[in-house]
Amino acid sequence: MNTDQLKSFIQVAENLNFARAAEILKITQSAVSRQIHSLEDELGTKLLHRTTRTVTLTPAGISFLEDAKHVMGRLKIAGQKLQRHQSTNMQVLTIGCQNEANLDLLCRILKSCRNEMPELYPFLKVIPHRSILNLFYQDELDLLFGFQGDIPIKSNTVYKELFRIPLCCIVPDAHPYGARSELSIEELYLENIVVCNSYAIPSSVAEMQNQISQHILPESTYVCENLQVLLTLVRAGYGCSVLPQMNFANTDIRAIPLKDSEPLSYGLFFKKSSQSPLLKKFIGIVTNTSYQ
Repeated sequence: MNTDQLKSFIQVAENLNFARAAEILKITQSAVSRQIHSLEDELGTKLLHRTTRTVTLTPAGISFLEDAKHVMGRLKIAGQKLQRHQSTNMQVLTIGCQNEANLDLLCRILKSCRNEMPELYPFLKVIPHRSILNLFYQDELDLLFGFQGDIPIKSNTVYKELFRIPLCCIVPDAHPYGARSELSIEELYLENIVVCNSYAIPSSVAEMQNQISQHILPESTYVCENLQVLLTLVRAGYGCSVLPQMNFANTDIRAIPLKDSEPLSYGLFFKKSSQSPLLKKFIGIVTNTSYQ
């Protein structure tokens, strides 16, 4: 996904006319059409209904329009900020992160380099998994943070591990397991389970959630598509779940380490062909810092 696709979609959606969108964007109508088609192919859904006379938004198009305008609005604000700071020593790194749940991990990393790189301006992009991968491989991101197993490694991609994150059972604070220092996976077979089908969950964690659910009755399994919904269901006592260890804003949740589970590798991805001195300095600082 790129900004040309989003610009074309927004103009067509707001004008419901390809010719008018092309006129505003100062490109050909066929170029607008190509951008819309490529965007729909990437998203795997139709955003527009087209006939020889009319253009209308599909339900998916109506939903996506607000997201597209939000992304472009944030990019415009970011661009304006950069223009105001052109006379300073500020140096920008565009950093990708797959979801808001990982921002706590990224905060730990940025803290380590803030004093050593006062000139650094980290421009963070938090975008769902599939779209952010495209931006990374199209060189629209300087580097990307994430779990090792979730990012396909291509020939020009380098991964540097920063720390390993234990897997935990997530339960309400008042749950009988809440006082435990560790749990076995088999003990979770006796509980209700909350399973999350979302890119916000590392793929290996999603697999473990589903494996546990196979040992539990269907009526004792709750399925959701959002990390915050998972945490809400756990807090409400509907079941336990499995997540990487993280800082929870809610103190009524306990995270108990799982015995004999393999910790997840978290780190940064960058292109080995990059010649940016700023990027090399940033990588050197964060990879030589202890995060214990």
